[in-house]
Amino acid sequence: MNNKVHVKTGDTVVVLSGSEKGKKGKIIAVSPKEGKVIIEKVNLVSKHVKPRRMGETGGIVEAEGAMYASKVQIVCPRCGKPTRIAHKILEDGSKERICKKCGEAL
Repeated sequence: MNNKVHVKTGDTVVVLSGSEKGKKGKIIAVSPKEGKVIIEKVNLVSKHVKPRRMGETGGIVEAEGAMYASKVQIVCPRCGKPTRIAHKILEDGSKERICKKCGEAL
């Protein structure tokens, strides 16, 4: 199975489907093995936390839940549109991610 994800930590993405459709956010974490991403302030879930130490408070905490990477699309910082990623090979042999719509490096 291919464990490659098209987005990286720090990318700004937009959600394409589901209850969070249309929301934008920055990627906090990527899990290529599961094919999931965690996006800042998107897909919030309630988490019941038990106090571990003396004086620490427990309760219900809102935390970001993971969602499948196939449900998100990267947003170009220059044109501001959701886009797919193209790759350009530079003279030194390294690859660069490029916006398919405007040609700007991501």
